[in-house]
Amino acid sequence: MTHEAAGVPTTRNDEDRQDNDRPDAPRPAPGAGDAPEAPDVSGAAEAAAGEPGGGEDAAQRPEARLARAVQVAEQALIEFEIAVETFRVEVENFSRLHHQKLGPMYTRLDELDALIAEARAARTGDPEDERKAREARAVVMPMPGVDELFHDWMDTDGLSPEAAAMLTEQPVRPPKRVRPSEEARRLYRDLARKAHPDLAQDEVERQRRDEFIARVNAAYGRGDVELLKELVAEWEAGPVQPPAPLSESEELYARLEWLSRRKELLTVLAKELEDGAIGSMLRMAPDDPDQLLEDIAEQLLGEVSRREAELAEMVQ
Repeated sequence: MTHEAAGVPTTRNDEDRQDNDRPDAPRPAPGAGDAPEAPDVSGAAEAAAGEPGGGEDAAQRPEARLARAVQVAEQALIEFEIAVETFRVEVENFSRLHHQKLGPMYTRLDELDALIAEARAARTGDPEDERKAREARAVVMPMPGVDELFHDWMDTDGLSPEAAAMLTEQPVRPPKRVRPSEEARRLYRDLARKAHPDLAQDEVERQRRDEFIARVNAAYGRGDVELLKELVAEWEAGPVQPPAPLSESEELYARLEWLSRRKELLTVLAKELEDGAIGSMLRMAPDDPDQLLEDIAEQLLGEVSRREAELAEMVQ
């Protein structure tokens, strides 16, 4: 099911288009194709606090009105997040299909451009034409460097750094050397002896140690001495004490602040999606992006035919 918000470029199936053709169907707001419009979350508390009410509403506690503001803000943010995620999926799918369907055509065009440039350079002998021919050929078949050939190294669990980063939510940082330094080995052994999960007295402590040792192992695997030193200091400082319990009002205000920050992050994401190359293409045909792919493919086929004809004339 597709959830739409004003200003969200979305793909629609035939059933959706039929619904929108009905006289009573809601029409998109002006500016369709722009980033999804963010809800006003930060002002929800003030709006609820100043909301006029009579009888039973007027007698409500301030916390009850604040809780209602939080509920309204949560629902607004959920709808906004659905709109942004819907657009993100469409951008991702369009990008994948664009690559699958049109990638070979772009490759063929690059190859033809290189052949034409090489044929022109061979005919004229002009140094400038020869330079352009070399540049065109480099686009078609770039020479990989050693770093590129070995960038996809695997860790001890058989994972590439990209895959490991996705699982641990950590940035990709390959090791600097095969064997960590003596200092890294010393720090690692010290931490492993102190924080080993088998030393836990209860299940909560074991879980804390398991998570900590996982971070220690990752740092040692990269030979990151500085991070190991930070982990030593962290362990010596002891477990983080839980914060003092908040009052009901403090919890509600904290929730509103989180919703506001989340809204800001989603707004940035929506703008980045819209301003990207694929998002800009989707804005050209928000109602039928599949047809847009077909139109682009037809144009590329025409370009291929024209270049092939030009090359044929040059090599005769």
